[in-house]
Amino acid sequence: MAKGKNVLTTGDVARICSVAPRTVSKWFDSGQLKGYRIPGSKDRRIPVSELVRFMKLHNMPATMFPVDKIRVLIADSNSQLCETLAKSLMEKADYDVQTVSGNFETGIAAHKFSPHVLLVSLFSKDISAVEICRTVRDDEDLQTIKVIAIANDLSDCEAAALIQQGFDGYICDSGDIDEVIKKIEEAVAIIY
Repeated sequence: MAKGKNVLTTGDVARICSVAPRTVSKWFDSGQLKGYRIPGSKDRRIPVSELVRFMKLHNMPATMFPVDKIRVLIADSNSQLCETLAKSLMEKADYDVQTVSGNFETGIAAHKFSPHVLLVSLFSKDISAVEICRTVRDDEDLQTIKVIAIANDLSDCEAAALIQQGFDGYICDSGDIDEVIKKIEEAVAIIY
């Protein structure tokens, strides 16, 4: 596997997992291993982050190849909540996490840190989540970042509005660390 490669062939996955390529195809076709097909071809491609998720789920050692940790940027002006969430994500999921408390800081950190996922609070006094999401979507260098809103107790209508505004998802309870990790894992596994 080439260094820095973030999408793998079924052959790559077979070598990493020490199985036959046909086994990888079965995992893919059954939906256990997510990825995409090359248009006009039967060839499959699996994102490295999805393979890591799959290997963790099935207790397979994921140390056979160099994989960067999932990078998460948390934007929230409540520093205590922000630090608590960051610490939980680092301890429980082994993510690389940074925190910021304002719009300007978020923009700088997004460019320097290059997160896979940006968690942004909808109810921060010093942060405009909608403005941040719009900026990420408009910046060619940042468009691969998955933007997830942290918002407690959203109605179905409010949740739908967030998705229409460009958010990739939302978290209803930032205190439920398992739910936060699940949302992050789902976001980085999606390939458009």
